[in-house]
Amino acid sequence: MRISKKRLAVNILIVFLAVYLSVLLYHTLKPLPQGISYEGEIHLVEDKEIEFLEDTTYKDGKGNQKQHQEIIARMLDEIDKAEQFIVIDMFLFNSDTNDDQTYPKIAEAFMDKLVQKKQKNPGIKLIFITDPVNTTYYSYPSPELDKLKSIGAKVVETNMESMPDSNPLYSAFWRMTIKWFGHGAKGHLPNLLADSGPDVSLRSYLNLLNVKANHRKVLITDKSAIVSSGNIHNASGYHSNIAYSVKGNIINDLLETEESVYRLMDETTFPAVKKTKEKGDVKLQLLTEGKIANHVLKEIHNTKKGDTISIGMLYLADRPVMEELIAAAARNVDIRLILDPNQNSFGNKKAGLPNIPTSAELIKKGNNHIKVRWYNTGMEQYHSKLMLIEKNKENVVIAGSANYTRRNLHDLNLETNIKIVAEPDKNIMKETERYFNKLWLNKDGDYTKNYSTEGELPAFRYLLYRLQRILWFTTY
Repeated sequence: MRISKKRLAVNILIVFLAVYLSVLLYHTLKPLPQGISYEGEIHLVEDKEIEFLEDTTYKDGKGNQKQHQEIIARMLDEIDKAEQFIVIDMFLFNSDTNDDQTYPKIAEAFMDKLVQKKQKNPGIKLIFITDPVNTTYYSYPSPELDKLKSIGAKVVETNMESMPDSNPLYSAFWRMTIKWFGHGAKGHLPNLLADSGPDVSLRSYLNLLNVKANHRKVLITDKSAIVSSGNIHNASGYHSNIAYSVKGNIINDLLETEESVYRLMDETTFPAVKKTKEKGDVKLQLLTEGKIANHVLKEIHNTKKGDTISIGMLYLADRPVMEELIAAAARNVDIRLILDPNQNSFGNKKAGLPNIPTSAELIKKGNNHIKVRWYNTGMEQYHSKLMLIEKNKENVVIAGSANYTRRNLHDLNLETNIKIVAEPDKNIMKETERYFNKLWLNKDGDYTKNYSTEGELPAFRYLLYRLQRILWFTTY
């Protein structure tokens, strides 16, 4: 019995769609790899064992751009102090920039420091974990990573394929087709991430569209650890960021989470520090991936009239977070948001998504208790990811690498945040509050500006934002 060409085509299409749907559902709903989405135990430390760090780019009273930068300098100092091991997990680690722009040579300074450290202490264990974005998904070798390998460091570009897909409509098709052709031996397309970078293969760009990232930003040594919102990346050199330097037993939690990420690509055993008896009354807890969302939502939910929520964020678009903020405002909780206007990224113009439409919604539904200020950015970004909740008896800080988006908060990207709970008079809380108030009130500088949509109705951008959310096709 002969089957018509039309019937054959229909049968092939049905089989393809059935396989496509199966791949889509499995890779969206599959379990997380072991050790991912981590909620550490609560550690007690003394106030002096935790420190707030900031990088701020701002304008002085005459309109001149100024920088106050602490994070990279502290990281370099901690490398100097390390004796047994250095573990770094960093999303962006490269010196690539656009040809018409100049930036601080952060990656080079970091490389020089690590080389010097290895020369002085050849036995020190050096582990470097990063994301394939630094080679634009395997289009070309990274001189920085190759240099690290040459001095004996263990280096991995994180294999994100075992994580659930964050762009499932596309990723299912990619897994069934494009993935099997590899990445290509040599690129022929312009590097859209940085003019100075090598050419990129089409297959690498198609891999990039999966939009999956190891977005963590941590440095760990046997002496201390730094959990940051900032990258070791030249083109990020003027971004405004925050970080917390911590000591104590939480270092072992950080090492455990990094070993889990390393094992997505290769087997190894990570070092550990000797546990000490805990004392102090500042509570520290490590959170990664979806556990960050759980704590952010819980802490906002637990606020009441008289409390204040202050958030500084590059991207604020996660619906559960927005709904909790609106509900808190209905309880007469005062909410202050410092947001990046999303107008540029590494010198390239952006459409204001997601913060222009989401901030408009929050203000409209915020019961007059949600206030927004834009960070007064130039060519840089307000790249911080920080929440401070102020209460009568205990304040709460949750900060690190995670933006408030579905990709960052719901087990799609790899993220690392730290949670701090302490009485309001503790120095770490006063320093965090001082930072936020400085930006909000423009103390000793021009940091933020009044909320405005700059004469443009955000209706179209809000519609685009909601469509992107439905389809999951977005980079934030």
